[in-house]
Amino acid sequence: MKILVINGPNMNMLGVREPALYGSSTYRDLIILCENTARELGADCIFFQSNHEGAIIDVIHKAFEDEIDGIVINPAGYSHTSVAILDALKAVGIPTIEVHITEPQEREEFRRIDYISLAARETISGHGLAGYAEAIEKLIRELQ
Repeated sequence: MKILVINGPNMNMLGVREPALYGSSTYRDLIILCENTARELGADCIFFQSNHEGAIIDVIHKAFEDEIDGIVINPAGYSHTSVAILDALKAVGIPTIEVHITEPQEREEFRRIDYISLAARETISGHGLAGYAEAIEKLIRELQ
């Protein structure tokens, strides 16, 4: 089983970016957590991070061609703006869980719009990096 973990803009800056909100763990720490979680459940994780909307759409399309079983996505700021990423997820129909490290609903007003949630089976918010492990576990259990 293959799970694609997609991270959007600024997620490569974990550990540096607003540590009061996002914590001190790095992007590398996130990758290790996801790899370990998937491995324990007999699956593999593939990772992609980009600050560019089109690159994220391209990797979603490629996931269909590569027969990826599930997607965990943190579209970051694109959650609130990208109908194009929403449409890509809907087009490929791959089971998807959206993750946010913080709780967008408790932040600025503009973060309360979440287009990506319309294509996700579930949105996990406010659980820190542990939300990724939770999403991977849920996807794998659903897909088995």
